[in-house]
Amino acid sequence: MQVQGLLLLLALILLAATAEAGKNKKEKAKKDGSECEDWRWGPCVPNSKDCGLGYREGTCKDESKKLKCKIPCNWKKKFGADCKYKFESWGGCSAQTGVKTRSGILKKALYNAQCEEIVYVTKPCSSKIKQKSKAKKGKGKD
Repeated sequence: MQVQGLLLLLALILLAATAEAGKNKKEKAKKDGSECEDWRWGPCVPNSKDCGLGYREGTCKDESKKLKCKIPCNWKKKFGADCKYKFESWGGCSAQTGVKTRSGILKKALYNAQCEEIVYVTKPCSSKIKQKSKAKKGKGKD
């Protein structure tokens, strides 16, 4: 009988401890969080150079926050790191200009970024013509 009482007491203590832990998480979220729902976020500003770790500032009514962010070092600076595009295949090489062109349609704008709906990119035509690689002779056959 004493063992059952001890187990019941242990179960009540565990239940009380988990309830208190859940309450602390909610209170912490209220302290760190905000009631405001209409946040306006600025661009990600790198700590040094033009890519890597940085921060973005947000404002909502009288409140302001800073969030950590990261700008990939291979991002297209022209579009901004917060604008994500779906690109079509590269077009043919223009003999007049010597460049290929393709367009991208806006897929996602992160943090309410101001993004163009359609963007165009170019790259120089390659001077080399890629050839299909041929199987090496003498490998695998005796």
